[in-house]
Amino acid sequence: MNLISELRWRGMIQDIKPGTEEQLEKEMTTAYVGFDPTADSLHVGNLVPIMLLKHLQRAGHKPLALVGGATGMVGDPSFKAEERKMLDLDTLAHNLRSIQAQLEKYLDFDPSKPNYAEMVNNYDWFKNITFLDFIRDVGKHITVNYMMAKDSVKKRLDGDSGMSFTEFSYQMIQGYDFYHLYNQKNCKMQMGGSDQWGNIVTGTELVRRLGGGEAYAFTCPLIKKKDGTKFGKSESGNIWLDANKTTPYQFYQFWLNADDDDAENYIRIFTFLEEAVINNLIAEHREDAGKRLLQKKLAQEVTTFIHGAEGYEKAIKTSEILFGKASIETLRSFSEEELINVLTGVLQYEMPATSLTEGKDVVTFLAEAGIFPSKGEARKTIQGGGVSLNGSKLTGVDLIIDESSLLNGKSILFQKGKKNYYLVRMV
Repeated sequence: MNLISELRWRGMIQDIKPGTEEQLEKEMTTAYVGFDPTADSLHVGNLVPIMLLKHLQRAGHKPLALVGGATGMVGDPSFKAEERKMLDLDTLAHNLRSIQAQLEKYLDFDPSKPNYAEMVNNYDWFKNITFLDFIRDVGKHITVNYMMAKDSVKKRLDGDSGMSFTEFSYQMIQGYDFYHLYNQKNCKMQMGGSDQWGNIVTGTELVRRLGGGEAYAFTCPLIKKKDGTKFGKSESGNIWLDANKTTPYQFYQFWLNADDDDAENYIRIFTFLEEAVINNLIAEHREDAGKRLLQKKLAQEVTTFIHGAEGYEKAIKTSEILFGKASIETLRSFSEEELINVLTGVLQYEMPATSLTEGKDVVTFLAEAGIFPSKGEARKTIQGGGVSLNGSKLTGVDLIIDESSLLNGKSILFQKGKKNYYLVRMV
């Protein structure tokens, strides 16, 4: 496959250095993308560089994932309003290990393949370079005028906060990464977001001036939502790729809730579906947007890519629970730990397990658990058909809650109305 043509129809090419497409057609090319190790998990904002590396490898080229152990100690100032907090070595080391484990799920690191993926950490080559060595051997090749002409620098200098020398040096450090990888890994190309173009071009200049070689690059447009706000955030914050930080259900719902126009954009960028399949999906979706076929397929594809088929199935099961479509068999298929995990955000109550030894009528149970303020209100809501137990609507107030009512011997899931869920755990 022609990588640039593939990325163009997906809307994933913004800036491209002359000769880049020809280089990719000529030979297997090694290219890299950088990841910022400021957290111990990547998030959906990192999905674009992951997709770039994945497309690169699928096209027969060799991907390098650079995790910036050194640059993470400095912080990239590109189009940031203020200086980032610097990280200590122990925090960086933990974050690097976690990110590497994540990337190994998405790229093929099998060394028997000619284009196997590799992880590199720029701290490995910067830790032995002294400041004097760097300004003597590298700094003299790039002028201050050249660095200050970059938009990412000019915007900060024109702002109120200014820019520290530490941040100003960032583009030189990132540029040296490219030069080092060119020498040590025969890496001839860098990819990234369009906000990185200035830093990337500095790298191609260092390859030319220091090494006398030719380097290539392209960037992907920054992804924004239809309303112009930043992609990748939800009301609760970042959407993480780590299932312990953002559950597969929450991840699935993020994509499922995409605006129609955004979904048409996202399905090209964040899936590997072919162009004809995507065009057919979009056409079918436009005929009846209410079915949300596009969002469902988008959510399925991205959730399966990040969390696997098992994570996708868990997201579907959780959706069934929280939208009242789960059978008792589905609920009992979860372990106690899984049930608590998938029901993150659901109100939880605890009751002594001994209270079920002889059984308790449902009205009393609901009142004592605290789900209803009184027996009278519990009775009235049940009689009005407003309470479900483990996915089944209660038809009367005579039900006895005992050990047979428990899911996995420990919990009971109640639903009040359409959207209010309560997990009662027996302790």
